Amino acid sequence: MRLLIMGPPGAGKGTQATAVAEHFGVPAISTGDIFRANVAQGTPLGVEAKRYMDAGEYVPDAVTNNMVRNRIAEADAQDGFLLDGYPRTVAQVEELDAMIAATGHRLDAVLCLTVDQEAVVERLLRRAEIEGRADDTEDVIRRRLEVYAEETEPLIAVYATRGLVVEVDGMGEIDEVQQRIFAALDSVPQS
Repeated sequence: MRLLIMGPPGAGKGTQATAVAEHFGVPAISTGDIFRANVAQGTPLGVEAKRYMDAGEYVPDAVTNNMVRNRIAEADAQDGFLLDGYPRTVAQVEELDAMIAATGHRLDAVLCLTVDQEAVVERLLRRAEIEGRADDTEDVIRRRLEVYAEETEPLIAVYATRGLVVEVDGMGEIDEVQQRIFAALDSVPQS
């Protein structure tokens, strides 16, 4: 199974990605986790990424594309993967198409978690308090939601024209959402 998980920041993508990837026996690849690890380690990529992340902006395509290309080329992703946080722009959709086509495969589905925006802001503020995330102030959260609406939400329409979008209500208890996801994805044919 080769799939993407999409939805606004705070929709529960990271929480659900682990369970979905385990369900299908593929690695969950989160660009956010990779960026945060690089920031914590102070790598050159991390220093560059932090400037954008702290402002609630997206890390430039060139940096992100190379990171994803390298990651999906690793042995554990040969039979499939779940991408969380990529693609975020139309240019990245085209880049991902080329990456997957080069392997002789295709994308199987785009899981889209739908949520209430104000509930997401509250969820992210709670997470920031619990996890001590300095990048999750209310202003930055609202900016991230704006950037998502402007730059990423249009990708859902691109994937919908390809018949790949599987929408699932992301509101509710984690287990409830997980069951809705499994029910929706278990019927998707795999490449």
